[in-house]
Amino acid sequence: MTPRPPSSGPDPKKTAEEQSAAKKAATSEKKAVAKRTTAKKAVPKQAVAKKAVPKQAAAKKAAPKQAAAKKAAPKQAAAKKAAPKQAAAKKAAPKQAAAKKAAPKQAAAKKAAPKQAVAKKATTKKAVLEQATAERAAADKAATPAKAAVRKAPAKKPPAAGSPAKTAPVEVAASPALDAGDRERLLNGTHHDPHSVLGAHPVPGGVAVRVLRPYARAVTVVSGELRAVLHDDGDGFFSGLLPLGEVPAYRLLVAYEETVQESEDPYRFLPTLGDLDLHLIGEGRHEQLWRALGAEPMTHQGVAGTRFTVWAPNARGVRVAGGFNFWDGTGHPMRSLGATGVWELFLPGIGAGELYKFEITRPDGSRTLRADPLARRTEEPPSTSSIVHASHYEWGDDEWLARRADTPAHEAPLSVYEVHLPSWRPGLTYRELAEELARYVEDLGFTHVELMPVAEHPFGGSWGYQVTGFYAPTARLGTPDDFKYLVDRLHQAGIGVLMDWVPAHFPRDDWALAEFDGRPLYEHADPLRAAHPDWGTLEFDFGRREVRNFLVANAVYWCEEFHIDGLRVDAVASMLYLDYSREPGQWTPNEHGGRENLDAVAFLQEMNATVYRRVPGVVTVAEESTAWDGVTRATHHQGPSGFGGLGFGLKWNMGWMHDSLQYMSHEPVHRKYHHHEMTFSMVYAYSENYVLPISHDEVVHGKRSLVSKMPGDWWQQRADQRAYLGYMWAHPGKQLLFMGQEFAQGAEWSEAHGPDWWLLDPEYGAAADHRGVRDLVRDLNTVYRATPALWQRDTHPSGFEWVVGDAADDNVFAFLRFGADGTPLLAVSNFSPVVRPDYRLGVPDDVTAWHEVLNTDAARYGGGDVRNPDPVKPEPQGWHGRPASIRLTLPPLATVWLRPA
Repeated sequence: MTPRPPSSGPDPKKTAEEQSAAKKAATSEKKAVAKRTTAKKAVPKQAVAKKAVPKQAAAKKAAPKQAAAKKAAPKQAAAKKAAPKQAAAKKAAPKQAAAKKAAPKQAAAKKAAPKQAVAKKATTKKAVLEQATAERAAADKAATPAKAAVRKAPAKKPPAAGSPAKTAPVEVAASPALDAGDRERLLNGTHHDPHSVLGAHPVPGGVAVRVLRPYARAVTVVSGELRAVLHDDGDGFFSGLLPLGEVPAYRLLVAYEETVQESEDPYRFLPTLGDLDLHLIGEGRHEQLWRALGAEPMTHQGVAGTRFTVWAPNARGVRVAGGFNFWDGTGHPMRSLGATGVWELFLPGIGAGELYKFEITRPDGSRTLRADPLARRTEEPPSTSSIVHASHYEWGDDEWLARRADTPAHEAPLSVYEVHLPSWRPGLTYRELAEELARYVEDLGFTHVELMPVAEHPFGGSWGYQVTGFYAPTARLGTPDDFKYLVDRLHQAGIGVLMDWVPAHFPRDDWALAEFDGRPLYEHADPLRAAHPDWGTLEFDFGRREVRNFLVANAVYWCEEFHIDGLRVDAVASMLYLDYSREPGQWTPNEHGGRENLDAVAFLQEMNATVYRRVPGVVTVAEESTAWDGVTRATHHQGPSGFGGLGFGLKWNMGWMHDSLQYMSHEPVHRKYHHHEMTFSMVYAYSENYVLPISHDEVVHGKRSLVSKMPGDWWQQRADQRAYLGYMWAHPGKQLLFMGQEFAQGAEWSEAHGPDWWLLDPEYGAAADHRGVRDLVRDLNTVYRATPALWQRDTHPSGFEWVVGDAADDNVFAFLRFGADGTPLLAVSNFSPVVRPDYRLGVPDDVTAWHEVLNTDAARYGGGDVRNPDPVKPEPQGWHGRPASIRLTLPPLATVWLRPA
């Protein structure tokens, strides 16, 4: 019988006889405790926590009902045998029992003092620990016949759940013995259904409660006024049979060496995932997968806690380990939710900020500790734990989102500033970057920023292109809510946010996705298909529906949860071709005998279709360097190759980038022999919806910065870069420029220190040269955004006409751009270092005069200031196949824009 909580003095409502009897009983109990305490002092603390007498513990293992243990205590047994009169007196005292039942005032006093009892229980952790130890000792001392009598007595019918609490302690009998197989599986981390063994379950004779708490000294079940100390079954198992009719609401009081914890029992809760979630996961169609898998703080069955779920179909068992259980998952095994391969456990009392991982028992019996593939927050590298996260961010970009879908991206101005956040301003957090980056980009007039990968990655030198935390913004710069603040602030400044997304591959780190549950899971089972030949990474198995679901939902996640306006998908070419960077014999043809990766094609189509359907106004951009047909064609439109389009909104024009930079690298005297490198892009300009990228890839690894690619002296290099940027902004397609190139940084970019901002310091002698290039970029964006002819018909041939494309000897290119209403803009580039006065160009005869709106040779940009200051009127002399012509002065190494005056 569970002893009554110790009192501060005698009960004044008891009779003198009852007080005397209680005093004698207390004295006897103190002597027994003293004997046990003396015995315990002779053994280590760990032995004390388990049992004071080794022989008694061994006997307990051999006899689950503890009968043998009691026989192994000769002094106690002798004492019991020598006191038959006392036992008889207890059985023959119905009058005393009747007297107790007839004392309504005393019973009422006990029922009316629950707060006092609770206060006594909660005095100190040390007191609770001592009390739990004493209660367990008293329970062990109780005779087995007495326990049986409690179970058999019909007059003592246990109350139903919710009935008034008992006024007397409850004696706990031994619960049915734990099956040896269940015990072994729980200890080895291979149990598929721990909830069927642990927790509280109705059994014949009462309610069996079983708890697995490694390192605990005692476990007490608390339900209202009921306090029942469970028996220590060894190896961290505690159990007991409560004399109750049904499972009550209860909590656990767990006593450790130095502390006591009170908590809900995780194994009394129903699954947190419903049939629909499991069905969608099984089908690979859960478009908000992050709401079903991972760690989700929630209130379940009226209790606050965190739901942990993970997909690990090959695992023999999965447990949750974290700071809350000292990184020992033994006490928190998860249950398998059927054929989906999903494991689940709700842990009450666990909230945001807790560190965790999944401890997975692999098919070979070995164990691995893995970060959560769907963790929304992670530790800062090199630490690798996942963190329970709950977002509390309140967005302020409703106006931006409301008008984002008004105009498709390919028909709107789109000028992109590419940024590597950790090095743009080294040392700044997301929130600090939000203010500075928004101010800087808004001043320069870019419509969007493109962030190099922000998903968590272990190695900073990969620039984020080897991702381990696909659902978590990198912790290097702050929390997920901090990253939301950055996006929100950019939106409020009128700047869209694109981000690089890397679904092609992932690193081999043994705490991340590689052979996640002991076998190839996220990667392809065929080693030749899994290993990426260029980067030492693993390619995703795009043919597995759960893997496709993981990636498709990830794309949706960034757009829905972080309000990202577009995804630039990295390394698309490496996904599309089975023989990418592979020699003959290192790849296997598809079912049609071709080299196309049909699984990757299906994945990209599904991703694009899903994102565009769910998030209106976003744009997806492909970094695709081959001539794959239909990258930006709708997925339901079949092309000549027999494939439907991939469904991207835009595609990087890698051919234009390569050819134009090759042309600019030649000395002007040789450029006439490479004239076609600048004109060839118009042969295929309307085959896709293009972005013209001068990205990070072009200014690292020995490729030199943009200005350093140009030939000649410092003046000529800057003039060439300015002329090139003017040509680029006028060419059909959207623009992308990497940070540092907007002010003609001479050194290659390095993630270690970022842009050379000191070049803009007024104290630096050549600062004006760099500021001049940046001023040009600002003006290019300003005029570009105000001139529909430069973006409205980017993807339609009616928006472009050559004026002269064959003036190779002059190194001159001239063309017209047209808006939807037919309004033109004339762009002329002179890539020779000489002034060309009175250069005649054919123009439409319906424009009465042309006005120069931009000249890259202007003095304020650092040029020679050769300009056309006055309006230029057409002459009725036909030229270049047109009825009228104008004569311009072309500055050296410069681009000039003119529009109707």
